[in-house]
Amino acid sequence: MKVVSRTHQGNVRECNEDSLLLQQGSFGLFGVADGMGGHNAGDVASRMAVLLLGRVLEGATPDEALLRGGIEEVNLLMYEEQAKEASLSGMGTTMTVIWEDHERILLGHVGDSRAYRMRNGKMELLSQDHSMVAELVRNGIITEEQARTHPRRNVITRALGTAQTIEVDTATFDKKRGDKYLICSDGLYEYVTMEQMQAILLRTPLEEAAEQFISLALEGGGRDNVSVVLAEVTA
Repeated sequence: MKVVSRTHQGNVRECNEDSLLLQQGSFGLFGVADGMGGHNAGDVASRMAVLLLGRVLEGATPDEALLRGGIEEVNLLMYEEQAKEASLSGMGTTMTVIWEDHERILLGHVGDSRAYRMRNGKMELLSQDHSMVAELVRNGIITEEQARTHPRRNVITRALGTAQTIEVDTATFDKKRGDKYLICSDGLYEYVTMEQMQAILLRTPLEEAAEQFISLALEGGGRDNVSVVLAEVTA
């Protein structure tokens, strides 16, 4: 796969609490973690998550159960760390990753970072947000449009490191030449619609698309960190 990435602290935040997982090799592992917590805990949480998952899965052959177990192991390690270190108390992070083998793309997901795929010119969301407003939308209580401005839209219902156990969403997709995958933090999709993402990816090389995504998020407000990993299946 061809992979490009960009991350930016945004227009308001003093630091960037997003971290990127970019592990090339026989089986590429790519993702975004968006940290949360007081002081530096969010930054530590996201960085810890991507480093630990990279180590846990390094050299392994992609398997959905192995991916789920790897993320669960990372969660436990993070929980134990924050439990014994007062400065990290309450830290947590989202985690959305794809893991490729020769014929498949595996998805692992916790939190409200997202994974999209564009196939045959059509963009689709592959992950399901673990957030309060997403639950309200799924239950028909509010609309998608209302969710975009809901005052509690940043409240997530699952995060790595906050509890001893975690429920991890996983899925497996067939691999097709020309498919493009986007993994991003909520700092992107809060300001850039899926229709805008699709239009950009249809006409723009990956490097330029990543730059445009960041620019649009910043122009739209950029009140959060924004991170993008773009991957294209080339063979």
